[in-house]
Amino acid sequence: MEDHIHFRRIRPRIKVKTELSSDELINRIQSELGEDTTRCDGETVSGFATICPPKTEQHFWSPQLTITVEEDEEGTTIRGLYGPRPAVWTMFVFFYTFIGFALMIVIMVGLSLRSLGEPAGILWLVPILILVFLSLYLVAYFGQKLGHKQMTSLHRFIERCVGNEIEAD
Repeated sequence: MEDHIHFRRIRPRIKVKTELSSDELINRIQSELGEDTTRCDGETVSGFATICPPKTEQHFWSPQLTITVEEDEEGTTIRGLYGPRPAVWTMFVFFYTFIGFALMIVIMVGLSLRSLGEPAGILWLVPILILVFLSLYLVAYFGQKLGHKQMTSLHRFIERCVGNEIEAD
């Protein structure tokens, strides 16, 4: 069976209401994680769970699903965020920040030199830095594509735990 779940964002989210209590849902997740047929690993604590592919199938681009469970008068709200492991996410944020900061410095120095009537050859770094930024974005995009099958597996796992289909956005 081929899954055709479309995740439209870099870090897709889910939000669903259920009649299950917070404890019931966390217990369902724990029992599903304990099954031999489950193709997911994870950890749970009261009101929170992190689900990821089995360690033997994980690679650099493997996603994880972080779930928070909140009870209110109308039932239980489940919020989930699909994304890379924190180390991968931190690395990309660091590179984006570094490139943005370098771009800002290069533009300031280049425009300052130009306003003083000096040669502003440093401005040639602007398109190079923009290309590096776009390349990094494309690497992240293709990395997400490499982890799509695992993300679909995580999505199916949480649907089994909740007991109905969930739309990811």
